[in-house]
Amino acid sequence: MGTPPDRSARQRPVKLGVTGGIGSGKSTFAAMLQDCGAALIDADAIARSVTASGGAAIAAIREAFGDAFIDAQGALDRARMRELVFADATAKARLEAIVHPLVGRAVADAADAAAQAGARLIVFDIPLLTESAHWSRQLDTVLVVDCHEDTQVARVQARSGLQAPAVRAIMAAQSSRPVRRAAADIVVFNDGLTLPALRAQAREVAAMFGL
Repeated sequence: MGTPPDRSARQRPVKLGVTGGIGSGKSTFAAMLQDCGAALIDADAIARSVTASGGAAIAAIREAFGDAFIDAQGALDRARMRELVFADATAKARLEAIVHPLVGRAVADAADAAAQAGARLIVFDIPLLTESAHWSRQLDTVLVVDCHEDTQVARVQARSGLQAPAVRAIMAAQSSRPVRRAAADIVVFNDGLTLPALRAQAREVAAMFGL
């Protein structure tokens, strides 16, 4: 755990970025903070929406990568794109140049709406927070949900059926545990915890921000 920045004389909501590697439980923890009264903005869900059928990014993705990367429903073919991005770093950069500005605008709009609704704490669920310099300028505090790598693999396999090498390839494309922890103001170690124990930690974090 850790301590948040001084909130004295603060009028605007606190912007808390919650991140962690795949299988760490970061989205579960972010949802628990929402249950405690925080406003929640899921950056990954927004990214999925702009790449869904009819999403704002689809036309540009089709133009940049071709019809082969759009599935029969008119959405981004995530499996095909994942293969390309793992094999070609330039493809990843081209995709991000399309998707990230759209996601950034949608996230900003959602944060404005939450602030206008009187939220005291806005939680941003951001899978790749430490991979992008963008977020450090937008957030007041960073919380990292951490666990051992073997735990990550086991959790992802249990929920998705992916083989361990595939899970580790995804993990290798993300920031390392030391990099994430170095960026954290607060660390929640989610290894061997029951859901009630994790929920108790969420309540403790929420209380730090007056919830």
